[in-house]
Amino acid sequence: MTKWEYFTAPVLSHISQQILNNFGSEGWELVQLVPGPNPDTLVGYFKRPLPEDK
Repeated sequence: MTKWEYFTAPVLSHISQQILNNFGSEGWELVQLVPGPNPDTLVGYFKRPLPEDK
């Protein structure tokens, strides 16, 4: 069975592509984006598989 780790991070809308690409290059998969505390910010929920030894 795959085990997952999760991560929540702010995503600024004016540089969202760069932020999402950076997280993706570290193995994080975007699960959902939701509105953040102000109109220029979103909150991203990410997941990635845990290594087998954890």
